[in-house]
Amino acid sequence: MEKKNVLMLASEKKVEALRMATGLTLLDDSVSVATWGGLPDEADVHEQLEALEFMEVPVIRLDQDGAVIAELAAQILKSDVVYCV
Repeated sequence: MEKKNVLMLASEKKVEALRMATGLTLLDDSVSVATWGGLPDEADVHEQLEALEFMEVPVIRLDQDGAVIAELAAQILKSDVVYCV
């Protein structure tokens, strides 16, 4: 089975998106996370970020400026699957 590049875009339900990304690492695909705006300062968020860091999943925090939007577009283009949560 061919490895896929999976991008999880966390915009509305950020904690749920982080959980989903953590679960996607079990498939042995290449997973990355992009968060639109800041993340809540909650224990659940810290726990998921630690798990993603342990699994070497890059987490990119995006703001609403032009350079970062271009970075997001590049991430989307190189991904086989994009989940927006």
